[in-house]
Amino acid sequence: MASITAQPLQLQAAPNRFIQAHWYPSSTAAQAVIVMAPAMAVPQRFYQPFCTWLAAQGYHVLSFDYFGIGASTPQPLQQLHSSISEWAELDAAAVVRYLDSEFSTYPKLWLGHSISGQLFGMIPNHQVIHHMISVNTGSGYWRAMSGSFKWKSMLLWGLVTPLAVPLVGYFPGRKLGIIGDVPAAAMQQWRRWCLHPDYLVGAENLYQSYANVSTPITSLAVSDDEMIAPSRVNHLHDFYRHAPQQRILYHPHQFEVERLGHFAIFQQPQQALWPRLFGEPIQAALTAHSLG
Repeated sequence: MASITAQPLQLQAAPNRFIQAHWYPSSTAAQAVIVMAPAMAVPQRFYQPFCTWLAAQGYHVLSFDYFGIGASTPQPLQQLHSSISEWAELDAAAVVRYLDSEFSTYPKLWLGHSISGQLFGMIPNHQVIHHMISVNTGSGYWRAMSGSFKWKSMLLWGLVTPLAVPLVGYFPGRKLGIIGDVPAAAMQQWRRWCLHPDYLVGAENLYQSYANVSTPITSLAVSDDEMIAPSRVNHLHDFYRHAPQQRILYHPHQFEVERLGHFAIFQQPQQALWPRLFGEPIQAALTAHSLG
């Protein structure tokens, strides 16, 4: 894996809107192209060890930052406007368009962590993707959050966000120790979603759009997710009602570890588990694609 070097790449999502990406070329003849699509406010560098591992398994990999996150922040966040809808309709669409242009003959997988699996149905050219693998992706409705996160969510949406965003001009998550820094419009939209029982699908009235998705989906979730309960995973994926689906729920005891978790599943201490956690579902998706 040491021989794999990430290559920086800039993609244009709209006039005067560019996002930063990294390309991890496969160390062997590539079986597919995988997009490592990030969770809310998580910069792509968090996934670098995982992307490097994927490339060593024989996949081309593309990671990226949504506009206003990580390396895709060309100006102070107070001066930068982006909603989550624009992440899907502009940024994610630009990533898919690039793959369609440069790697048209390869199977293409969207590996969406958390919010990137949630917004797949909002990507206008999602049909280019042959298989979506969601990871710890579920509804963020605050009343259905797990454990203490329910009350933390109540505080976040009822007090912190309404006060902090107008005051600072963006959501200062790093200073607050909550999530990360997020553009104002994106955070306000996320708040509106999390206050709706049907989350983004209900808040934006996207029921038919999500029902129209026919891309096969594999959902990977963990029983000890500190943020998203398994029932919330099912609730979100039920909106993709015409997509062929396999839903896999992992338990820590299956792997003889104490914890998997919402974010820890991607961290290097879990690398020995990645062949089972991710490698097997990816291969199954590719096998289903070749048979189909």
